[in-house]
Amino acid sequence: MWASFVGTALESYDFYVFAYFAAFFAGPLFFGPLGDVGETLAAFATIGVAFVIRPVGAILFGHLGDHIGRRKTLLYTILLMGIATGAIGLLPGYETSGWLGAVLLVLLRLLQGLSVGGEWGGAILLATEHSKGRERAFYAALPQLGSPVGSILSAALFILLTAVMTPEDLASWGWRIPFLTAIPLLLVSLYLRWSIDETPQFNAVVAEGKRVKVPFAAVLREHPVAVGVGVATALLGIGSYSLMNTYTINYGTAVLGFDYGQLLVATTIGGLLQLVTIPAFGALAARVGSAKVVAWGAAGTLLVTFPMYFLLQSATFPILVGTMIIGGILPTLSWAALGGTLNDLFPSRYRYTALGFTYSLAAVISGFVPLVTGSIGAATDFAWWHPGIVLAVMSAITLAGAWAASRLPQEADEV
Repeated sequence: MWASFVGTALESYDFYVFAYFAAFFAGPLFFGPLGDVGETLAAFATIGVAFVIRPVGAILFGHLGDHIGRRKTLLYTILLMGIATGAIGLLPGYETSGWLGAVLLVLLRLLQGLSVGGEWGGAILLATEHSKGRERAFYAALPQLGSPVGSILSAALFILLTAVMTPEDLASWGWRIPFLTAIPLLLVSLYLRWSIDETPQFNAVVAEGKRVKVPFAAVLREHPVAVGVGVATALLGIGSYSLMNTYTINYGTAVLGFDYGQLLVATTIGGLLQLVTIPAFGALAARVGSAKVVAWGAAGTLLVTFPMYFLLQSATFPILVGTMIIGGILPTLSWAALGGTLNDLFPSRYRYTALGFTYSLAAVISGFVPLVTGSIGAATDFAWWHPGIVLAVMSAITLAGAWAASRLPQEADEV
């Protein structure tokens, strides 16, 4: 569980570092000639490209995970992510090298996307395939702690940098520090994953000769409906992070007039709360079922979406914190129970590929949430309700997906 959680936290840290970087620095540094709106949309698009490539990473690393094992494959994914993230911290900006820096940035984002495409499914399996019965739903929630931990670490680091550095120094060279810190964190993750055993369920698949020659083809042939249901079920849990931690931060500073530091503090408070709610919701999923908890989270989010964004227009810090908490807790229900829900939809002989591919398809959609929301905002003169449209649609789709998942056959075979 710890090896799974720490690796996922590093992956999330690396991705959130870039999310904050894209919200404030990537546009002026790499896409300045495109103008204020153009550079912001281009920065959000660099978030999207890493999501687009995720299904390729899921297929590639899923194939390895279902053939050579979960443990070995997760060593490769974490190594790729750590190196790509550190390299971003060394890139030259537009003023130094023209468009070369932007091209290299996109290429490194693609490598990050490949890594994350193979990371999540394997991390869930490390936890669930060492457990049995109902406890799987609880252990499937624990790797999800990596996301708030990554968010807290990255936000805290940016808060510290803004406190000790001038805005000019931060924009000039200070932004590189969070990316370079990925290297020592990578070494810790490699050590933990090197020291663990392969999962009992994968060992059983090998012993019984049940490995599939082409796992991806088997997934599409035998479980196409489960893949579609899984994508719908995962959409809110992933997409809400893209909306709250990237778009809302940029929107809050550019349109609502919040201070950058206030937004990071509000995000960090929401992340700290998730350290308690994710295990609690995982325990709830173990009692009542993972799909049901996902559905509750989606229904609750759908109910509060528009009131939440309406109140946010008041532009006071307590309301901002309340928005981040409410807008975080309800989608967290869906996020905490997601791993358990998807784990139960697919058999262990190609579960790595199935989980990774399903999650990655939802991530592709979620990766463009900031870009789509920003485009809707520009078209509506940033009407208060424009982010609510996106969050409400994601909530409704996940609610339908969770309902369908509860009615599909369960495949969580015992060791």
